[in-house]
Amino acid sequence: MSQSKKVQTFFGQNAEAYVKSNLHAKGKDLIYLVREQTEVGRLLDIATGGGHVAHAFAGLSDDITAFDLTPEILIAARNYIEGNGHKHVQYVEGDVMNMPFTDSTYDTAICRIAAHHFPDIQQFVNETHRVLKQNGVFWLLDNVALEDDKLDEFYNVLEKQRDTSHVRAYKKSEWLQIIEKSGFDIEQCKVFRKTFQIDDWSRRAGINEETKHRLKQMLIKSSDHVKDFLHIEEENGSIQSFQGQSIALKACKR
Repeated sequence: MSQSKKVQTFFGQNAEAYVKSNLHAKGKDLIYLVREQTEVGRLLDIATGGGHVAHAFAGLSDDITAFDLTPEILIAARNYIEGNGHKHVQYVEGDVMNMPFTDSTYDTAICRIAAHHFPDIQQFVNETHRVLKQNGVFWLLDNVALEDDKLDEFYNVLEKQRDTSHVRAYKKSEWLQIIEKSGFDIEQCKVFRKTFQIDDWSRRAGINEETKHRLKQMLIKSSDHVKDFLHIEEENGSIQSFQGQSIALKACKR
């Protein structure tokens, strides 16, 4: 199955769960993003998911495009955004590897909690650079792996077991290199601790109890090194939560 089909299958089945997810709808990174980017102009919300970015900026821009690969997620996003009174957002289906927009179209492009599903992030960043105007702003917000190779491997294996459409959560250092290579100047990078409650994390992915148990066992049997850095919380021998990291990275098109 192609990566595009894996993504469409996963998010098509779990669209409503992502619209309702507190981590997605009310995350600290989203609050930070809205506070930092007070002027957006013409906005492209790349891989809109539940539509939370488009919704958050709907009062600041009258020209917003919510762009996503999965038809079901676009429907869910539209219902959420229009249900909150915003009727001016445009919804476009397509692939981030080859965006259906002309060069130098947007003032701001934002991609939040999605890039770990993309098969080629260099191509994605190149495409984002292409569709932005000169001096346009690009915000990349995503879960990231820690710089330690063993922690990187453990976290990505864990996420892949939970969600077969997961490709890779990259390290902060990898994102900086890729974005600069595409012709952006890095302006800021904010790191957030992100707590994953096991029940919510599992429910959002639509996994069965057998898979959930297997993931808990991975966490329980992990090394002290992993448990320490991921802040794995146990109660009565059962995993309750663990912590990851996410970033909000702002870059400007040269």
